[in-house]
Amino acid sequence: MSGRHEITRGHIMPMAQYAKERKERRAALVAMKRDRRVEIGPVCSFYFENFETMWNQIHEMLFIEKGGEAQIGDELSAYNPLIPKGRELVATAMFEIDDPKRRGALLAKLGGVEETAFIQIGDIIVTGKPEADLDRTSAAGKASAVQFIHFPFAQDAIQAFRQAGARVVLGFKHPNYAHMSVLPEAARAALAGDFD
Repeated sequence: MSGRHEITRGHIMPMAQYAKERKERRAALVAMKRDRRVEIGPVCSFYFENFETMWNQIHEMLFIEKGGEAQIGDELSAYNPLIPKGRELVATAMFEIDDPKRRGALLAKLGGVEETAFIQIGDIIVTGKPEADLDRTSAAGKASAVQFIHFPFAQDAIQAFRQAGARVVLGFKHPNYAHMSVLPEAARAALAGDFD
Protein backbone atom coordinates (compact mmCIF):
# COMPACT_ATOMS: atom_id res chain seq x y z
CA MET A 1 0.00 0.00 0.00
CA SER A 2 1.79 3.12 -1.19
CA GLY A 3 1.88 6.38 0.75
CA ARG A 4 2.56 4.81 4.14
CA HIS A 5 6.27 5.26 4.77
CA GLU A 6 6.64 5.60 8.52
CA ILE A 7 5.17 4.00 11.61
CA THR A 8 4.67 6.46 14.46
CA ARG A 9 3.72 6.07 18.12
CA GLY A 10 0.12 6.73 17.08
CA HIS A 11 0.13 3.55 14.96
CA ILE A 12 0.97 1.34 17.97
CA MET A 13 -2.07 -0.34 19.46
CA PRO A 14 -2.37 -1.32 23.13
CA MET A 15 -0.88 -4.77 23.70
CA ALA A 16 -4.09 -6.07 25.28
CA GLN A 17 -5.94 -5.25 22.06
CA TYR A 18 -3.13 -6.69 19.91
CA ALA A 19 -3.24 -9.92 21.95
CA LYS A 20 -6.95 -10.32 21.14
CA GLU A 21 -6.40 -9.71 17.42
CA ARG A 22 -3.01 -11.38 17.08
CA LYS A 23 -4.11 -14.70 15.61
CA GLU A 24 -6.26 -13.10 12.90
CA ARG A 25 -3.64 -10.47 12.10
CA ARG A 26 -0.90 -13.08 11.77
CA ALA A 27 -3.06 -15.19 9.45
CA ALA A 28 -3.74 -12.15 7.25
CA LEU A 29 -0.03 -11.31 7.24
CA VAL A 30 0.93 -14.82 6.10
CA ALA A 31 -1.49 -14.52 3.18
CA MET A 32 -0.17 -11.07 2.23
CA LYS A 33 3.49 -12.11 2.51
CA ARG A 34 2.98 -15.06 0.15
CA ASP A 35 3.31 -12.76 -2.87
CA ARG A 36 6.16 -10.79 -1.28
CA ARG A 37 8.57 -13.75 -0.95
CA VAL A 38 10.91 -14.73 -3.79
CA GLU A 39 13.39 -17.62 -3.64
CA ILE A 40 16.83 -17.00 -5.12
CA GLY A 41 18.91 -20.11 -5.64
CA PRO A 42 18.86 -23.10 -3.32
CA VAL A 43 19.07 -21.41 0.09
CA CYS A 44 18.10 -17.72 -0.11
CA SER A 45 14.71 -16.06 0.10
CA PHE A 46 13.92 -12.38 -0.31
CA TYR A 47 11.07 -11.08 1.85
CA PHE A 48 9.96 -7.69 0.54
CA GLU A 49 8.94 -5.41 3.39
CA ASN A 50 6.27 -2.72 3.55
CA PHE A 51 4.32 -0.73 6.12
CA GLU A 52 2.19 -3.75 7.08
CA THR A 53 5.07 -6.21 7.50
CA MET A 54 6.99 -3.77 9.68
CA TRP A 55 3.87 -2.79 11.68
CA ASN A 56 3.37 -6.45 12.48
CA GLN A 57 7.06 -6.97 13.28
CA ILE A 58 7.06 -4.07 15.74
CA HIS A 59 3.91 -5.35 17.43
CA GLU A 60 5.33 -8.87 17.65
CA MET A 61 8.51 -7.56 19.29
CA LEU A 62 6.49 -5.52 21.79
CA PHE A 63 4.18 -8.47 22.48
CA ILE A 64 6.99 -11.00 22.99
CA GLU A 65 9.51 -8.85 24.84
CA LYS A 66 6.93 -6.96 26.93
CA GLY A 67 9.14 -3.86 27.18
CA GLY A 68 6.17 -1.50 27.26
CA GLU A 69 6.42 2.18 26.43
CA ALA A 70 10.20 2.21 26.93
CA GLN A 71 10.67 -0.31 24.11
CA ILE A 72 8.53 1.43 21.48
CA GLY A 73 11.09 4.05 20.41
CA ASP A 74 13.78 1.43 19.83
CA GLU A 75 11.46 -0.71 17.71
CA LEU A 76 10.37 2.28 15.62
CA SER A 77 14.03 3.21 15.06
CA ALA A 78 14.93 -0.35 14.11
CA TYR A 79 12.10 -1.10 11.68
CA ASN A 80 11.10 2.22 10.09
CA PRO A 81 14.17 2.22 7.80
CA LEU A 82 12.91 -1.01 6.24
CA ILE A 83 9.64 0.52 5.01
CA PRO A 84 9.88 1.53 1.33
CA LYS A 85 9.75 5.30 0.92
CA GLY A 86 7.85 5.41 -2.39
CA ARG A 87 10.69 5.13 -4.90
CA GLU A 88 12.29 1.91 -3.69
CA LEU A 89 11.74 -1.71 -2.78
CA VAL A 90 13.20 -3.00 0.49
CA ALA A 91 13.90 -6.65 1.20
CA THR A 92 15.15 -8.86 3.98
CA ALA A 93 17.30 -11.51 2.29
CA MET A 94 17.73 -14.65 4.37
CA PHE A 95 20.13 -17.49 3.76
CA GLU A 96 18.11 -20.34 5.23
CA ILE A 97 20.22 -23.40 6.07
CA ASP A 98 19.23 -25.45 9.11
CA ASP A 99 22.56 -27.23 9.57
CA PRO A 100 24.91 -24.81 11.43
CA LYS A 101 28.10 -26.30 9.93
CA ARG A 102 26.81 -26.10 6.36
CA ARG A 103 25.43 -22.59 6.97
CA GLY A 104 28.75 -21.39 8.41
CA ALA A 105 30.74 -22.88 5.52
CA LEU A 106 28.55 -21.18 2.91
CA LEU A 107 28.42 -17.80 4.65
CA ALA A 108 32.23 -17.84 4.96
CA LYS A 109 32.35 -17.79 1.14
CA LEU A 110 29.72 -15.07 0.69
CA GLY A 111 31.43 -11.95 2.02
CA GLY A 112 30.00 -8.88 0.29
CA VAL A 113 27.03 -10.75 -1.19
CA GLU A 114 24.78 -7.88 -0.06
CA GLU A 115 26.67 -5.56 -2.45
CA THR A 116 25.82 -7.73 -5.47
CA ALA A 117 22.00 -7.86 -5.32
CA PHE A 118 20.13 -6.51 -8.32
CA ILE A 119 16.72 -6.23 -9.96
CA GLN A 120 16.54 -6.15 -13.75
CA ILE A 121 13.54 -5.05 -15.82
CA GLY A 122 14.37 -5.32 -19.51
CA ASP A 123 17.58 -3.31 -20.01
CA ILE A 124 17.18 -1.45 -16.72
CA ILE A 125 19.27 -2.66 -13.79
CA VAL A 126 18.54 -1.49 -10.25
CA THR A 127 21.50 -2.16 -7.96
CA GLY A 128 20.76 -3.08 -4.36
CA LYS A 129 22.16 -0.98 -1.52
CA PRO A 130 22.66 -2.67 1.87
CA GLU A 131 20.97 -1.09 4.88
CA ALA A 132 23.57 1.21 6.41
CA ASP A 133 22.85 0.32 10.07
CA LEU A 134 25.89 -1.95 10.34
CA ASP A 135 28.29 -3.97 8.21
CA ARG A 136 26.70 -7.32 7.37
CA THR A 137 29.99 -8.87 6.28
CA SER A 138 32.56 -9.48 9.01
CA ALA A 139 36.18 -8.39 8.78
CA ALA A 140 36.98 -12.05 8.12
CA GLY A 141 34.76 -11.99 5.04
CA LYS A 142 31.83 -13.95 6.45
CA ALA A 143 28.37 -12.77 5.39
CA SER A 144 25.46 -12.51 7.79
CA ALA A 145 22.61 -14.98 7.23
CA VAL A 146 20.25 -11.97 7.22
CA GLN A 147 20.74 -9.01 4.91
CA PHE A 148 18.61 -5.86 4.56
CA ILE A 149 18.73 -4.48 1.01
CA HIS A 150 17.22 -1.34 -0.53
CA PHE A 151 16.60 -1.12 -4.26
CA PRO A 152 16.35 2.59 -5.24
CA PHE A 153 14.32 3.04 -8.44
CA ALA A 154 14.49 5.86 -10.98
CA GLN A 155 11.16 6.85 -12.56
CA ASP A 156 11.76 4.86 -15.76
CA ALA A 157 12.45 1.73 -13.69
CA ILE A 158 9.24 2.25 -11.70
CA GLN A 159 7.24 2.61 -14.91
CA ALA A 160 8.80 -0.52 -16.39
CA PHE A 161 8.23 -2.49 -13.17
CA ARG A 162 4.56 -1.46 -13.06
CA GLN A 163 3.80 -2.84 -16.54
CA ALA A 164 1.55 -5.89 -16.23
CA GLY A 165 3.48 -8.97 -17.30
CA ALA A 166 6.88 -7.23 -17.15
CA ARG A 167 9.76 -9.68 -16.86
CA VAL A 168 11.52 -8.80 -13.61
CA VAL A 169 14.66 -10.67 -12.57
CA LEU A 170 15.99 -10.61 -9.00
CA GLY A 171 19.37 -11.99 -8.12
CA PHE A 172 22.95 -11.81 -6.92
CA LYS A 173 26.12 -11.39 -8.98
CA HIS A 174 28.37 -12.81 -6.26
CA PRO A 175 30.89 -15.34 -7.69
CA ASN A 176 29.90 -17.91 -5.06
CA TYR A 177 26.15 -17.28 -5.26
CA ALA A 178 25.31 -16.05 -8.76
CA HIS A 179 21.66 -17.08 -8.66
CA MET A 180 18.62 -15.28 -9.98
CA SER A 181 14.87 -15.77 -10.36
CA VAL A 182 12.13 -14.26 -12.47
CA LEU A 183 9.46 -12.74 -10.23
CA PRO A 184 6.09 -14.46 -10.55
CA GLU A 185 3.47 -12.04 -11.89
CA ALA A 186 1.65 -12.08 -8.54
CA ALA A 187 4.84 -10.93 -6.81
CA ARG A 188 5.53 -8.23 -9.40
CA ALA A 189 1.97 -6.92 -9.04
CA ALA A 190 2.15 -6.93 -5.22
CA LEU A 191 5.50 -5.13 -5.15
CA ALA A 192 4.37 -2.57 -7.72
CA GLY A 193 2.05 -1.27 -5.00
CA ASP A 194 5.08 -0.18 -2.95
CA PHE A 195 5.74 2.73 -5.32
CA ASP A 196 4.00 6.09 -4.96
